Amino acid sequence: MVNLEWYRTFKAVYKNRNFSVAAKELFMSQPAVSQQISMLEAHVGNKLFNRKSKGVEPTEYAKLLNNLIIDALDRLENVESTFRAKTQDSNRLISVGISKNLFASVGSVLISKFDFIDFTFADSDSLFALVDAKKLDFAIVTKRFDTFDTIYEIVGKIKLVMVAPMNLDATEFRQKLKADNFVEVEQWLNEQKWYCHDARISHNKIFWLHAFNKKRPSMVPNYIIPSESEMLELLSKNSGVAITWNCNARKYIKENKLQLLWNSFHVPEEFVYLLTAKNNNLSSFFDSISKELKLFLGNRL
Repeated sequence: MVNLEWYRTFKAVYKNRNFSVAAKELFMSQPAVSQQISMLEAHVGNKLFNRKSKGVEPTEYAKLLNNLIIDALDRLENVESTFRAKTQDSNRLISVGISKNLFASVGSVLISKFDFIDFTFADSDSLFALVDAKKLDFAIVTKRFDTFDTIYEIVGKIKLVMVAPMNLDATEFRQKLKADNFVEVEQWLNEQKWYCHDARISHNKIFWLHAFNKKRPSMVPNYIIPSESEMLELLSKNSGVAITWNCNARKYIKENKLQLLWNSFHVPEEFVYLLTAKNNNLSSFFDSISKELKLFLGNRL
């Protein structure tokens, strides 16, 4: 049976017209190259190269053999290179920056795809600075950054929604909302216990701005829990109301732990961007992460 390494050696000698140069290209010794060519010649029954003062010259049979095998050999080498690259990628540690509030839902998507990830929690501006300084491979941000040294791709949209535990009777609230009685809607909400993930109540401010056209929410936070996932978990087991990203609420709503109280069409969606530095040889990772995020964030409540 013919050894495929013979053909690889034949290709290198044919291309370089020199045994020594072929040996260096193949990381082999020159005697090993000569031996493999001799074995191939014995196998095909024809002389392949004539030695000259400087290098070798292919015979007519060698030219014919090259035409017959070169396409197939190139395809095999491409398959080998691609497979090796994927194997190396699967074992490479990548660093990903993300906000702590998106990590609970989006982070699990990446964990299911890659074996080694070093996560960093920070806001969008800080994550951009780390990517720009090449201290992070990737960042998942909710703010667009256009610079010469970085590239980005939109991977989805997220939106702030209002949720409550299943045991909350929201019949009165829904009636007021259906009647567009926003004064009484706001009054009803002010009477509820509120869960927030930070003291600045940033989510609530954005929601109130668009839903009620007010810069300052009238509600007062009862519980401030600095983790959106922990906040939702506690809310599902108690009584109250919270504003959260729809991607974080999805699992709880699907499992009937929380109800979607209000998905206001006045509250806009926000783009989610995948950010990386240019020329970092991580395009395969970028494409894989982008694909997984688009699949996940493309789902709606």
